[in-house]
Amino acid sequence: MIVGTAGHIDHGKTSLVRALTGIETDRLQEERARGISIELGYAYVPVEAARGEGPPAMLGFVDVPGHERFVHTMVAGATGIDVALLVIAADDGVMPQTREHLSILQLLGVDRAAVALTKIDRVDAARIAEAEAEIVALLAGTPLQRSAVFACNSTDSADAGIHALRAHLHAWAAANDSRRTAQRRSELFRMPVDRVFSLAGHGTLVTGAVQGGVAAVGAHLQLMPTAIDVRIRSIHAQNQASGQAAAGQRCALNLAAIARDGITRGDWIADPRALQATTRVDVRLRLSALAAPLRDWTPLHIHWGTMHRQAHVVLLEDEDSGNGQLVQLVFDAPVCAMCGDRFIARDSAAAHTLGGGTVLDPDPPQRRRRSPARRAWLAALEQLAAGAGVGPLLQQAPAGIALAALQRYCRREAAQIDLPADARRIATREDTVIILASHWQALRAQVIRSLHDWHERRPDEPGVDSGRLQRSTLPALSTSLWNALLQDLFDDGALQRVGAWWRLPGHDHAPPERERALLERVLPRLDAGGFDPPWVRTLAADLGFAEEEMRAVLRRAAARGELFQVVPDLFYAPARIDALAATVARLSQATGMVDAAAFRDAIGLGRKRSIQILEFFNRVGYTRRVGDQHRPRGDLQWNTAHG
Repeated sequence: MIVGTAGHIDHGKTSLVRALTGIETDRLQEERARGISIELGYAYVPVEAARGEGPPAMLGFVDVPGHERFVHTMVAGATGIDVALLVIAADDGVMPQTREHLSILQLLGVDRAAVALTKIDRVDAARIAEAEAEIVALLAGTPLQRSAVFACNSTDSADAGIHALRAHLHAWAAANDSRRTAQRRSELFRMPVDRVFSLAGHGTLVTGAVQGGVAAVGAHLQLMPTAIDVRIRSIHAQNQASGQAAAGQRCALNLAAIARDGITRGDWIADPRALQATTRVDVRLRLSALAAPLRDWTPLHIHWGTMHRQAHVVLLEDEDSGNGQLVQLVFDAPVCAMCGDRFIARDSAAAHTLGGGTVLDPDPPQRRRRSPARRAWLAALEQLAAGAGVGPLLQQAPAGIALAALQRYCRREAAQIDLPADARRIATREDTVIILASHWQALRAQVIRSLHDWHERRPDEPGVDSGRLQRSTLPALSTSLWNALLQDLFDDGALQRVGAWWRLPGHDHAPPERERALLERVLPRLDAGGFDPPWVRTLAADLGFAEEEMRAVLRRAAARGELFQVVPDLFYAPARIDALAATVARLSQATGMVDAAAFRDAIGLGRKRSIQILEFFNRVGYTRRVGDQHRPRGDLQWNTAHG
């Protein structure tokens, strides 16, 4: 269990931790000389009431500065604590940072606390009673209103209040909420960095309170948001050597293959599946009653985890609904967050805490962010953050959710996400998509309806190619999911495929006898032409047909998938296009792309024809253009996509 102090400057937080643990948490010479804490301090003691085999359970303390200039450091220290130790001096009573720290604790979701009324040796009994009444009034109506109050004299080692407070905290630690801890440890691992340093012979070390998950020595993780791979050499958990770091512990991780200056406070050490760098985050922001209403592009100082960054506000709704306001925070540099994370917002001068809230979508769109669909999506994310499960979220995802994204939203690996009974897993080349069966059926129906309309408008054409069908049906769907959708319809006979064309069953128009006879004469000539087949006018002249008739016959054959039209009046036999596609695949093996010059040399044609062929492959979706090069699409194979 981790206990974090809170309270006004000079109310005796550091002295209290020293009295409870025997450990001096002020590490810096400047702190000891001035008598005020500037940085976070730490102390660890064995849990007195704990029993069991193995190393003793440890109770950790995080001592935070109380000065108003170091609120950002206080927030970093309060992140991840289990219990707050609110410290109030009997002579001063409740002071400004007492209130501000209490507000921060509530905004961070800390729901357990003990109150230490310190410096009782400086006042009489009447003042102690008066201070205790102030504390009751301060906590009234908050989640901490039932917190026990301990009158303490931190300078007296025999003080009864110190002994009672110590026993209270150790009893809490011994009976720590195993259910809550188990739930946090089932999440993907992530730890916000609050300190980074190096030791001779050890290398780079980072410390922080583990927010979720478990990581063992040897684990390969990532430094985020820079996405640098790191490996754990060794671990100290709660100031003891350990084989693993787990949620609910303060840990020091010895990292391999990274320098100290590559890490700063506010970074994360995380499972590669957990976090994604972003500069925009949608949140529910709750302001205090004294804060002025927000306007678009209002600058705020934002704290979550151990991060402190400035962001600008984009309003997603016009006014506070009474439960806060939906806003998008726009940062000038990448950050990382997860759905459900708590944060603190301070004014542009970082002088006053204005409020805080909950992260909803850590990777929102930049456009259409106020649309009804987005509002419904954010409402579902709020339900997820409140523990409602993924059902409401999947209801708002008509095209499903990629499993990688769902893991980030839920904080858990796929095997531990409780999916609804009617959820389907659709495997694509890029990822697995989770979608409700009703949504999948709706997508299938859209494709069938679109094909039906196509056949009605163009009864003489045998079907439509995949790219054109998608553009007219579901243009926003990812290519990989679209291909999976077509394959699903094909597998159960709802669609048929002829060459590159898709059609409904029963839509089969055979060419007239004269047309078929002409094609039987043309096809061998096209095939014999190899990569440089004869043009329409040449074929018409050689076979004694009108050029217009020849052109119409070849276009209808191309529509049926019997030929491929690369440019107007130039048609290729299927075997030759297959060979050209294989050449593109072979040339792109080394770099993933092919340029016109290399393709020209491989097929022995001029640059103009080579570019025409490559543009044909782009047009039908086999490749896509990237600058002056062409990249085969990773989820498409020519022989499966085109017959």
